[in-house]
Amino acid sequence: MSKNLVIVESPAKVKTIKKFLGNDFEVAASQGHIRDLPKSSLGIDIENDYEPKYITIRGKGDLVAELKKLVKKSDAVYLATDPDREGEAISWHLFHILKLENKPTYRITFNEITENAVKESLKNPREINMDLVDAQQTRRILDRMVGYRISPVLWAKVKRGLSAGRVQSIALRIICDREKEIEEFIPDEYWSLDALINVEGEKKPIIAKYYGDASGKVELKSEKQVNEILEDLKKAKFKVTDVTVGERVRKSPLPFTTSTLQQEASKVLNFSTSKTMRLAQQLYEGVEINGEGVGLISYLRTDSTRVSEEAEKMAHTFIAEHYSDEYQGSKQPEDPKGKKIQDAHEAIRPTDVNRTPSELKSQLSRDLLRLYTLIWKRFLASRMAPAKYENTNVKISAGEHIFSLSASRCTFDGFMSVYTTEEDKEEENSLTGAISKSSKLKLKEFDPKQHFTQPPAHFTEASLVRTLEEKGIGRPSTYAPTITTIISRRYVAKEGKTLFATELGNAVNDIMEEAFPTIVDESFTANLETLLDGVESGDVKWKTIVQNFYPDLDEAVKAAEKKLEKVKIADELSDEICEECGRRMVIKYGPHGKFLACPGFPDCRFTKPFYEKIGVPCPKCGKDIVMRMSKKGRRYYGCIGYPDCDFISWDKPVAEKCPKCGSFMVAKGKYNLCSNKECGYRA
Repeated sequence: MSKNLVIVESPAKVKTIKKFLGNDFEVAASQGHIRDLPKSSLGIDIENDYEPKYITIRGKGDLVAELKKLVKKSDAVYLATDPDREGEAISWHLFHILKLENKPTYRITFNEITENAVKESLKNPREINMDLVDAQQTRRILDRMVGYRISPVLWAKVKRGLSAGRVQSIALRIICDREKEIEEFIPDEYWSLDALINVEGEKKPIIAKYYGDASGKVELKSEKQVNEILEDLKKAKFKVTDVTVGERVRKSPLPFTTSTLQQEASKVLNFSTSKTMRLAQQLYEGVEINGEGVGLISYLRTDSTRVSEEAEKMAHTFIAEHYSDEYQGSKQPEDPKGKKIQDAHEAIRPTDVNRTPSELKSQLSRDLLRLYTLIWKRFLASRMAPAKYENTNVKISAGEHIFSLSASRCTFDGFMSVYTTEEDKEEENSLTGAISKSSKLKLKEFDPKQHFTQPPAHFTEASLVRTLEEKGIGRPSTYAPTITTIISRRYVAKEGKTLFATELGNAVNDIMEEAFPTIVDESFTANLETLLDGVESGDVKWKTIVQNFYPDLDEAVKAAEKKLEKVKIADELSDEICEECGRRMVIKYGPHGKFLACPGFPDCRFTKPFYEKIGVPCPKCGKDIVMRMSKKGRRYYGCIGYPDCDFISWDKPVAEKCPKCGSFMVAKGKYNLCSNKECGYRA
């Protein structure tokens, strides 16, 4: 009996797809990439029109031999690697390494691992799309050029083992720029004035916010200003002057893309981007359900929000059976960013919406179930009707002053019966009855509060992914590995959900900005992504991009080698003497910052911690305050007398005391601020 050979990427898919196709098909796995550029050299022939030099990946020789045997026994070969640029490139490499030129060979793709999808793909085979291959090949070559040409410069400037990357370097710069914004941020004081008012017929008082006066909105800047207003309001009567009632519609969410799934899983489930992708890969490739391998979600690397007609109908039927026609969404939601979504890919969705999370509770691990539940709920919600609210906006006069309040009431929950987010929480005012100009009001109390403007938030993995996507940097498949790389290289530390640039990360970023400004330029990096899309669509030749990119890179590297050699910083001498050999110790940089080492290495290997004094006495015990690094690489300031003294500060203390409250002061940009947030003194 003749055999057809199907080659997929992951061994996890083999058993499931074999079951779908039966005895006429043999299914094997390439186990990811099978051919790549060599690790020992650039692997690109610069003199020969930038031709890449591919070799079989070390350790894959036996697998290639086994695949060749299977090819020899087969009448036809179907290359079924993943449905994206990288998958297309893997199929192309398989075609060449297995010498399939004289064998009937077809490229097939499926967006989900279900029997219908796999069998349908066999009915629609095609040739390998060389535009997709060239787009991936261009990305790989550009990344290799940046990594292999710039990394040695970093080794010479900082230390061996560092790396530069086309996308990782811009991600690092974005984080470092945010850190600088936060460090230089100067908070401004402002006030709010709320009035708690009892309304006749309401059990709870409503909260009205100070708006201003007849001339318009008034910003409250100081306690003195607030006190003057409170003095005016002592004898004022509160009355409703205007009531506006309207309807607000909250649109159904779009189904998940790779980016939005990573962001929501981080916020809701506290998953890292790498964990989200690892679990989503398992759900896509198939998990054991009642003893059989079942692919639970569609392909996980996508920036499309489109949904297939079959999945649309399935959701429509499910909503009709479990809710009512009122809950049916009217049409496929539109992407508010105006992206082109009528493409070959789909959004991330369950392969069968009837496979509910409750049914899978006993079949999946806790984390797999939590991620599947998130995907399932988001998809179903995206096919449901919008939620509706009744909004009531009220203006209340008190003498010459005006207060306002907004209250909303959900009149139809729509998609929110399935899926809610932080934005859908109850608002502070909830009216049980109607409020009108004739409503009787009685002031309960005022609530004046002092506030200070807040600096931009530190990046989290979720907000970094969102920023990279908004700026057009990278693609769905690159976000997780980019973040993983900058953390593993110790350029960035992660504390809780928050990302911080380490001292090492700042040093690398400074070099990149000084010597390779183009590589870390957001517009340049985003434009390269657009050019790669042009290669995929067949509008741009891949070698044109490489030919324009490499000469500038080569020139920048050569200039940096000369320039950075001149400014190369030798090990800084300290006042400390080596306790083992008597040499004067030097300051070195490690993954967690500076440390003291004997310059006699390797003959003398003595090291000890480096404490950089800032010339300020500890406000608790009077000893020196020194700069330290946390275990995760974040800079802070602490007493040299630790652990006897536990003083620490994330901001740099200064010598002067606050003249207002006596607390210690910290440096913020051009100003010194009181460390006591309730004081708010600035000098």
